[in-house]
Amino acid sequence: MYDHRRLGRELELFDTDPLMGAGLPYWLPDGAIVRHALEEYVREVERAAGYRHVYSPVLGKRELYEISGHWSHYGDDMFPPMRLGGEEVVLRPSLCPHHALIYRSRSHSYRELPLRIAEVGGMYRSELSGVLGGLTRVRAIQLNDAHVFCTPDQAVEEAREALRLIRRAYADLGVRAARYRLSLPGEGGKYVAGEGVWERAVGLLREVLDGVGVAYEAVEGEAAFYGPKIDVQVVDSAGREATLSTVQIDFHQPERFGLHYIGADGAKHRPVMVHRSIIGSVERVVAHLVEEHGGAFPVWLAPVQLVVLPVSEEQRAVAEELVRRALAVGLRVELVGPEGGSLGARIRGARLVPYQAVIGAREAGGDQVAVRLRDGRQVGAMSGAELVRRIGERVAARGCELWA
Repeated sequence: MYDHRRLGRELELFDTDPLMGAGLPYWLPDGAIVRHALEEYVREVERAAGYRHVYSPVLGKRELYEISGHWSHYGDDMFPPMRLGGEEVVLRPSLCPHHALIYRSRSHSYRELPLRIAEVGGMYRSELSGVLGGLTRVRAIQLNDAHVFCTPDQAVEEAREALRLIRRAYADLGVRAARYRLSLPGEGGKYVAGEGVWERAVGLLREVLDGVGVAYEAVEGEAAFYGPKIDVQVVDSAGREATLSTVQIDFHQPERFGLHYIGADGAKHRPVMVHRSIIGSVERVVAHLVEEHGGAFPVWLAPVQLVVLPVSEEQRAVAEELVRRALAVGLRVELVGPEGGSLGARIRGARLVPYQAVIGAREAGGDQVAVRLRDGRQVGAMSGAELVRRIGERVAARGCELWA
């Protein structure tokens, strides 16, 4: 059983400092590599699925969140407003109001829909100190978020496609979904009014789940204040369950922000807003990946993908040439020479690196490297060019397989 808080610090992925504040971790170089790789991955997947990326500010006027409903229904989780001249601005607790304004900034025809807007953006939650922990509960969050503005007839297929993207990402990351949850409203004043709208949204999400063919459990009291959602649940090494990814259908915010599109009849119509997050927050997904893989990340995510180990100083020049070759094709590679200890010690020190290239006198003389895999397999000798090509194929393929 792995604890991401301990292992993440041992692997020098992230850390905290009381002067920065509780719930505000910072990323060290190797952790930043993992984060960057995740962000690039999700942007690539989204681009291929027809999403267009935007940037929006982490601040908004208080009035923005009064319109969206966050101020009245989510205020306890928001930081207090800051006065700037005669205005009050707030650190945003969510990206969806900003994306609604981006949609509203231009007129749209039904021919443009669905319009898919995505962002990896910062948001802030006023979490109590007692619930903060590592990367799983933080106050500053980088969220992989997207909103699809579509016609009512397109909503089910858009939400279904979002669920397919989530399942694909989990396969590439080596993440297992513990269960799918249809999160419904509960009792109390947490939720916006409009019972008929809620029933309609719930019906559409049931259609999504049934169409994808996954088993799910309906749970009351877990919906967002503005609509029901599909939550993809994961379980950490201690058996604690958490939501990693979500898909939501929202009729509330398009109404509140007065969103519309021009239909085939030339009249204004209200779009549906499908919220979806493929990998959730970068912080939570990295915490889960550390525990799921024990720090032995899939090849394409690993901070170091190849370590080159010359047996003695006589092989350093050959080792440096292999490093240059690997860097030229974008691999993350390190050279650890004899100054790092015995060969055995260096191999043990690189136990989480997917590939180890050992170069002794025999290998150097034959322009070869002896290849060891992280899982203990020794795949024999090959040229440096062949090794770099094979690793490049594994990186490009994503997934979790070490060797084809």
